[in-house]
Amino acid sequence: GLGLASMVIVFFCNSYYIMILVWGLFYLVYSLTDTLPWATCGHSWNTEHCTELFHLELCSNGSTNTSVDSFNVSCTDMANKRSPVIEFWENKVLRLSGDLSEPGEMNWQMILCLVTTWVIVYFCIWKGVKSTGKIVYFTALFPYVVLILMLVHGVTLPGALGGIIFYLKPDWSKLAEAQVWIDAGTQIFFSYAIGLGALTALGSYNRFHNNCYRDAYILAVINSSTSFFSGFVVFSVLGFMASEQGVDISKVAESGPGLAFIAYPKAVTLMPLSPLWATLFFFMLLVLGLDSQFVGVEGFITGILDLFPHPGAGSLRRELTAAVCCVVFCLIDLSMVTQSGMYVFQLFDNYSASGITLLWQAFWECVVIAWVYGADRFMDDVARMIGYRPLPFMKWCWAVVTPLVCVGIFLFHVVNYKPLTYNKTYVYPWWGEAIGWVLALSSMLCIPCTVLYKFLRCKGSFRERWQLLTTPIWGHHHLEY
Repeated sequence: GLGLASMVIVFFCNSYYIMILVWGLFYLVYSLTDTLPWATCGHSWNTEHCTELFHLELCSNGSTNTSVDSFNVSCTDMANKRSPVIEFWENKVLRLSGDLSEPGEMNWQMILCLVTTWVIVYFCIWKGVKSTGKIVYFTALFPYVVLILMLVHGVTLPGALGGIIFYLKPDWSKLAEAQVWIDAGTQIFFSYAIGLGALTALGSYNRFHNNCYRDAYILAVINSSTSFFSGFVVFSVLGFMASEQGVDISKVAESGPGLAFIAYPKAVTLMPLSPLWATLFFFMLLVLGLDSQFVGVEGFITGILDLFPHPGAGSLRRELTAAVCCVVFCLIDLSMVTQSGMYVFQLFDNYSASGITLLWQAFWECVVIAWVYGADRFMDDVARMIGYRPLPFMKWCWAVVTPLVCVGIFLFHVVNYKPLTYNKTYVYPWWGEAIGWVLALSSMLCIPCTVLYKFLRCKGSFRERWQLLTTPIWGHHHLEY
């Protein structure tokens, strides 16, 4: 059941995550100009409300009748104005409609970017993990070069220090908010690919005696260290942006797609040599996204091939399986290049492969390993692989700490559940949320349904069925010991 659930989650994740790459590629192409198109008004996608000059800080006293100096515009008029960055994002990239039920027409430019991205992904993974592993040497290391370049440039900008101080100075009162814990837990689970099954699938290609225990620590340290380091890059630029606009940094700090496709593009327009920095940023975003997409697609294909094994079938079967999977994913993604595509994307993002689904998955993984299979038995298995027993702390994590954390955040999630909204303004219709819950339950129900199916298929009393179904099936590596 856990295996099926992880396959469903990674299937949905592969379907929608690629859109980050598609938008990144779109911006990358439009960055290759002398003047960035989202820096100015006057384009075909701009409206009469577009303005390049914002001086809302002069209206901070709450008056709506104040006239902004040197611009014969009232504060009321300024409040109705829109930035060219937001208009480029909503009118050119997304071509956003007013409702989930209004798909409108497809954007042919986005379709082109979508097909291009899937072709790149396919030819990076079609030959298997050996070829992917070589490509990852570039895709994993290049972003560090760009991040260092951007940090060196970012800290020299006026206002950068204020942004970094804002980043490093915590607001302890936020710890009392359930949403902070939900977001933190979800981010860590998603960032480490916990519960997705992708790392398990990739790990199946390792040699038996590979030190997976050491690898787990290395993965955690590098992942979190990179996130922490990236924060300096982002907030140095956001501090500069806040300084240029004369507003508090909390006003320009956004999360999700808004940071990558609104806040950062806006900040880049204020820099010298803006097309160069925009090109570097979006190329880095594309390369980073490809890394994550490789892992997800590779994990899903490995699961399919393991589910229907054909010894001696050769690489052609793998290439065809990869091609079919990529085409299916691409067809699903066509719903996200329509005018209501962003609403569809957010449904997938909030329900199918994050939040409660990953917490549910991780909880049952810990229960199965620590309490059904047995934490001590699992420790022995790891010891046979790596030559020594992991720290006892690991056993308590599997048995107690992680399940309690999962249950706690899961309950926080349920108690503090709020209807899904886009951009704090559009509230999803009831049927839209129903689709979201169908996406979530399609993986969550795999576990209890499989348990029920196995019990009904077995013969004997309840105790006999339980004993039969929870007895491990020993493989060759167990029998050797």
